[in-house]
Amino acid sequence: AMLDPDNGLSFTIARIVQRLKGSSLHSQLERQARISLHKPEIKLESLKEDIKDFLKTSGWEKKLQNAVYSELNVFPSPCHPAAPPEHMKEPLAYMRKAQGSWEKRILKSLNSMCTELSIPLAQKRPVSEQKELLNKWNEMGTDEPDLSLFRPVYAPKDFLEVLTNLRNPNYENGEQPSFRSHLGLIQVPLKVKDIPELKEDFSELGLNIGQLGIDDSAQVPPEFFENEHVRVGQKVLAEQDSAAAQQYVRQGCPTALRADLWALILNISNQPEDILYYEQLKSNVIQHDLLVDSLIFKDVKLTASNDDYYFVFEDYLYQVLLCFSRDTSVLEHFTYSSATPPKSYIRGKLGMEEYAVFYPPNVNYNSFILSVAPLCFLYHEPSKLYQIFREMYVRFFFRLHSISSHPSGIVSLCLLFETLLQTHLPQLFYHLREIGAQPLRISFKWMVRAFSGYLATDQLLLLWDRILGYNSLEILAVLAAAVFAFRAVNLMEVTSLAAAEAVLADLSTLKVMPLLQIFLFATVT
Repeated sequence: AMLDPDNGLSFTIARIVQRLKGSSLHSQLERQARISLHKPEIKLESLKEDIKDFLKTSGWEKKLQNAVYSELNVFPSPCHPAAPPEHMKEPLAYMRKAQGSWEKRILKSLNSMCTELSIPLAQKRPVSEQKELLNKWNEMGTDEPDLSLFRPVYAPKDFLEVLTNLRNPNYENGEQPSFRSHLGLIQVPLKVKDIPELKEDFSELGLNIGQLGIDDSAQVPPEFFENEHVRVGQKVLAEQDSAAAQQYVRQGCPTALRADLWALILNISNQPEDILYYEQLKSNVIQHDLLVDSLIFKDVKLTASNDDYYFVFEDYLYQVLLCFSRDTSVLEHFTYSSATPPKSYIRGKLGMEEYAVFYPPNVNYNSFILSVAPLCFLYHEPSKLYQIFREMYVRFFFRLHSISSHPSGIVSLCLLFETLLQTHLPQLFYHLREIGAQPLRISFKWMVRAFSGYLATDQLLLLWDRILGYNSLEILAVLAAAVFAFRAVNLMEVTSLAAAEAVLADLSTLKVMPLLQIFLFATVT
């Protein structure tokens, strides 16, 4: 049930006020207001207005605006106050059910690994081990533990198989007339955008608009655009306005400003209390040994050490992911995610809540590693790197690992990708389908990892600029379709899935922005 706009707005305002009440920003604002009482320009007869003016001129009002903007970006628009809470998580019952059984399957896999290896999900580390870990915190990569017995909890293809088996029970055996013509792997009727709608949404990527990442635009000489764009970017940073920064990065971020602009959009300022929070997570890692630690180790070794770009960040990756696996503040996001955090107990304390350890929602660390690694190019201070990753996760990346009907969720992205191909490259789509090379079997891993590990880093960062700028992951599906369009001539000649995969095996030379532009704005619709 949709609310009428006024009710919806007051409900949203009430919720944001409620959420900001407990924040450190709230106490800082109170403290500033109290301090201001001693200033000569604050008069008793106009107290309220004077304090408001003071908060405005001293920059605190801007901080409050950014916090409100951040809340609006992260939390979905409210359901009806009377709607059950699970509707906020996911309105479609069959999606909730599928996500539930996927989580059970993951947990079962974790538990059976514990039983086989006879190690608990969580236990306290002996003091000697705690000391050792503390001493080598910054060089965990030098360790070579034997992890041969640990296996990944699931691979992307297992997850894809779950998604291709999703069905809406209200439609018996493919009744839906409008949907019957969809010949891809995804068989659920979700509304996805067509090219005219995408053009409208991504209008700033148009052919006659300056873009970072396009070297030879006929309309705008790149060096002229770049100098001007850097100047505007510096102004946006000086203003410290999250909404303006989000609009600005739709045309790409200058390399020198990217770290600060992303932090501004995500409203991350690395305050003393944030640094303290990170230190607490770190001490939790040092005190408790979780089964996932070994899985993280194994995945980082496999991923980072096989990647020329990322192996230099190996130590950062351990730090961020080990802390992330202890971070209960991430649990807040489960109120609007279709996922539910699994819980386990420290050995011997079953059912005692204070000994419960929440298991991170997705134990596919491989994708996590690939979403932390690019951030290491931008942030070198561990607590800041950590906060940026956590915010990127609760805003965007969690949607790539859970089953939901959200437009940025992985199910919608798969369907959007297949629909774009089937509509705009029907010959290619039918050809690949005929030879048993369903396009989604190839592109799924790109989307689930937000292209990290596939594109060259400078190109990946230009793509992620747009994810932040549009507060949406839909661009991942558009890019995946654009890659197929770009390689269409070669793909028309292949006769097997293996051959199609070979044509698309190396994306490291691709230029993201021209591909997106041509696909969106030069495709005949």
